[in-house]
Amino acid sequence: MADPLLFHPHTYDPAHFDPETRRLLRATVDWFEDRGRRRLTEDYRTRAWLGDFLGFAAKERLFATFLTPASAATREDQRWDTARIAALNEILGFYGLDYWYAWQVTILGLGPVWQSGNAAARERAAALLADGEVFAFGLSERAHGADIYSTDMLLEPDGNGGFTASGSKYYIGNGNAAGLVSVFGRRTDTEGPDGYVFFAADSRHPAYHLVKNVVDSSKYVSEFRLDAYPVGPEDILHTGRAAFDAALNTVNVGKFNLCTASIGICEHAMYEAVTHAHHRVLYGRPVTAFPHVRRELTDAYVRLAGMKLFSDRAVDYFRSAGPDDRRYLLFNPMTKMKVTTEGEKVIDLMWDVIAAKGFEKDTYFAQAAVEIRSLPKLEGTVHVNLALILKFLRSHLLEPVGYEPVPARADAADDAFLFRQGPARGLGSVRFHDWRPAFDAYAGVPNVARFREQADALCDFVRTAAPDEEQSRDLDLLLSVGQLFALVVHGQLILEQARATDLDEDVLDELFAVLVRDFSAHAVELHGKDSATGEQQTWALGAVRRPVADAARSARVWARVEALAGAYEMAE
Repeated sequence: MADPLLFHPHTYDPAHFDPETRRLLRATVDWFEDRGRRRLTEDYRTRAWLGDFLGFAAKERLFATFLTPASAATREDQRWDTARIAALNEILGFYGLDYWYAWQVTILGLGPVWQSGNAAARERAAALLADGEVFAFGLSERAHGADIYSTDMLLEPDGNGGFTASGSKYYIGNGNAAGLVSVFGRRTDTEGPDGYVFFAADSRHPAYHLVKNVVDSSKYVSEFRLDAYPVGPEDILHTGRAAFDAALNTVNVGKFNLCTASIGICEHAMYEAVTHAHHRVLYGRPVTAFPHVRRELTDAYVRLAGMKLFSDRAVDYFRSAGPDDRRYLLFNPMTKMKVTTEGEKVIDLMWDVIAAKGFEKDTYFAQAAVEIRSLPKLEGTVHVNLALILKFLRSHLLEPVGYEPVPARADAADDAFLFRQGPARGLGSVRFHDWRPAFDAYAGVPNVARFREQADALCDFVRTAAPDEEQSRDLDLLLSVGQLFALVVHGQLILEQARATDLDEDVLDELFAVLVRDFSAHAVELHGKDSATGEQQTWALGAVRRPVADAARSARVWARVEALAGAYEMAE
């Protein structure tokens, strides 16, 4: 029997979606299963371009259906629906991050287009999607990374209402094959933010020069150069401050996808790892008979459960966002930062168990162990996203306001607000509902109650021992505080989703035992920071807690983990 918390290709049936979404998701799973493990691993090792997969996606109109918003749609089943996008992220991560990456950078490339008022560009993008083309997001540069303020892509007026664009872009996914590349640059005749421009380029144009793939992978992460590339009025997507906002708002949309890709990777790796450990005998005993192995695999399982619960609930806030409800601006970097780093921990825990097996070339795990590292480092580093999360610390913990409960959102609706987010500023005005009721609902679960003590202690820290003006310039110290805050937000949405899905309380209790340990570890880290005051050091040690142990509960959760042995193995 398949574990209800994990994706299982043989039993997967997304019946909560409309029939066409359900068909496309199932068809994608079937395409990968029919291709088989041997072919997928061979393509990964040989860095083969993803032509076969993109051909399948074009034939099924997969990208066109999932990535054309209702405002540009020509068919009823087309919409931008974060719930089904998340479902496809998980599937693509499960089979290989290279496939997910081609889809992900297509999403990023479309962001500036769907935010644009340029009707011709929007029609062109919709037609390219219908033809099965992929897209690219030309933002980062070799010398500046994604520093928007410092772009060296220069647009010189041509005297006829257009421009010629010259400059290079670096680390641009799909830059080898994109039918449309959304490129960020600045005018040579205008200073400051008014000079920013987002424009559409074609990778097949003679003035577009593909330099190389900058990574050793099937993911084509390109360097390209434009030499006097002609940019007409029909190619201009955004100008001035609107171009700056389009860049940041596109990343808001795109980075949400990293969490569910990480989940898919961990799920596939977990089937392999538990199966291997279960059948491996050392010193006359099955590997899974050793207590430390059981603990590591159980921790991996409940961390993965937490990743899924948090991400599923974050989808609801993303889809329900609007001008008066921008809570997604906290939960979004949380999915990017917290969920993806949890994914690294899940893989590391399993790798400690399976050891050398994790390097073997004919396993998925060898691929997962490499690819899981990339997700925390894409769409902004962990540190950048943690610093963003910190901006909401006081308003979330101490200044709640009333909101109507956000329902579970698997309805077939277009998430139109994502392409009219408006100016990328005003974070200080974002408010949140009270986080405490989610914990109150599970006050009888021992480790939820124990973690609640730590969350309440963090509120006391913010009130009485928060970093002063000088410490606020010490990002090293602030990031430790951010990790503590992120754990509270992580726990909150996990509990909200647990309530909605009637999660087994054994799993929830075991998961929060892990979170109690994590909070304690970050508190100890804060205690050791060079600039921590005596008051902060005292608080940090006072926030350390021991999880509530329950051998019977842990044994019941272990039984769920052990049942994964042999539950899924990809056909050759």
